[in-house]
Amino acid sequence: MFQISPLPAANFSHLFGLSDGDLDSRGVVARRAREGDRFPCRVSLRDARPGERALLLNYEHQAAATPYRSCYAIFVVEGAEQAELAPDELPRVFCGRPIALRGFSSAGMLLEGAMGLGEDIAPVIEQLLRNPAIAYLHAHNAMHGCYSARIDRA
Repeated sequence: MFQISPLPAANFSHLFGLSDGDLDSRGVVARRAREGDRFPCRVSLRDARPGERALLLNYEHQAAATPYRSCYAIFVVEGAEQAELAPDELPRVFCGRPIALRGFSSAGMLLEGAMGLGEDIAPVIEQLLRNPAIAYLHAHNAMHGCYSARIDRA
């Protein structure tokens, strides 16, 4: 069994409601979602709906003091509600996207990687977590490389 965890909304709430100029001074870009846009929110684990304001910002998702320390662009929908997923539940934001999975040791060293698509990703997650040396997984959108969520054993 596995548990997928979104980023905490509290990490971004200080940005909600700021003007475009204030966001720009912080290196954050606001985008208004339109029909067909795919701005995957890392808090709600769903794509922004048309009309919603999505914040594009740089986020350190792998803070381990290893060569795999990493930060990259992510989207957060302004005012997003925290996703609460059941064990083994896949978030909507994984649907229709190729997802790259990266398995890390407890020290933050990359041990294995794999790919999955949509609902076919669950067996790939389970296979990676069978390796006892893997402490956690990071899911990334394969096309753009953006961090999506953390996955742990449930």
